[in-house]
Amino acid sequence: MKPVKVAMIGVGDISGIYLQNIANVFREVELYGVCDLIPERARKGVSYIKAQQDKGLKINTPKIYADMYEAFNDPEVEVVLNLTRPYEHYEVTKQALLHGKHVYSEKPLGIDMEEGKELVELAEKNGLCLGGAPDTFMGAGIQTARKLIDDGIIGEVIGANCAMVCHGHETWHHDPEFYYKRGGGPMMDMGPYYVTALLQLIGEAKGIMGMTKKSFDKRVITSSPRYGEIIDVDVDTHLTGNILFSSGAIAQIFTTFDVHYSSNAQARFEVYGTAGTLIVPDPNTFGGPVLLMRPEDQKAAPTTDPALEAKGIPNFYKGYKEIPLMFDYSDNSRGLGLADMCKAIRTGREYRANYQQQYHVLEILTSFTKSSKEGKYIPLQTRYDRTAPMVNGLIHGILDD
Repeated sequence: MKPVKVAMIGVGDISGIYLQNIANVFREVELYGVCDLIPERARKGVSYIKAQQDKGLKINTPKIYADMYEAFNDPEVEVVLNLTRPYEHYEVTKQALLHGKHVYSEKPLGIDMEEGKELVELAEKNGLCLGGAPDTFMGAGIQTARKLIDDGIIGEVIGANCAMVCHGHETWHHDPEFYYKRGGGPMMDMGPYYVTALLQLIGEAKGIMGMTKKSFDKRVITSSPRYGEIIDVDVDTHLTGNILFSSGAIAQIFTTFDVHYSSNAQARFEVYGTAGTLIVPDPNTFGGPVLLMRPEDQKAAPTTDPALEAKGIPNFYKGYKEIPLMFDYSDNSRGLGLADMCKAIRTGREYRANYQQQYHVLEILTSFTKSSKEGKYIPLQTRYDRTAPMVNGLIHGILDD
């Protein structure tokens, strides 16, 4: 297959793993050019590619565009990879679509439903692909969990329980202010991983009940180079609620930037069925472990499981057994969704990280705050059909036809 030429807009922190994987893993994607408001970042991205060339990798050197419109007007560019900050996603994606480019964007699709609706309608009107992160659901961990559920290993899904608990990003991120502005907060930042995984495992969501709050009006940055600066908090930072699925299953989800908690237990994801319980791996990763407990397994389980202890899995999961991963892409494979969309552009098949999923996720994310403010249950208006499960290919980095 002829590689699809991609222009990367935004060469910040998240771009590093995309650069690495486009250069070294996904052979049907070509990074044709890069652009950033800070030119040094764009040059740094190109320097990485040149370093890979020096190691013997046969890839082309990307262009450096003066601005995003130069990239959008380049007839060689087929796909725009939007890696800008959340509040910039809408305008960059909109302009790329208006210039006739397919777009793959980091999450979220937009920062409200109005933005999302306009982008979806624009893509549909112009017959363009619009996809986006997260693509972690395409990794070995979530795909293995999905197969176990689809095969009826835990029976009919009753519900799920998810939690992302931390005390914010100002302790480690070099420029964390945007996490506390419109489009930020724990649900918009980390929620997409959990909600997308839930949709892949359980299916379409039907409605939301949420309660949200802002615990601190200001935060102190304790990371370099802005150590000691005080930033205003404009969004809710402690959000909890329930998701009712069309199947009748109910999931609880809790995300916070306000709580002191052990980093070893920051992510929790459990799915409950009539015949057993599944521990799903951190949905911000591509790998495992996937743990299964059924009544017959628990009765025969030892008091402690040395194999799980050796991997740092908490003792309260005694009675569970680890399920070997059944799919490829267990390492950090960001860009997998982009590669899958590029394959779809060439073959005409459906792509997995599509805008229908992104739009449904966006409505769920924004409905928690809406429910909290209005004090009522929010029925969802968007519809969702699960995308096809992953198919193991013969060559790592080449997606199925």
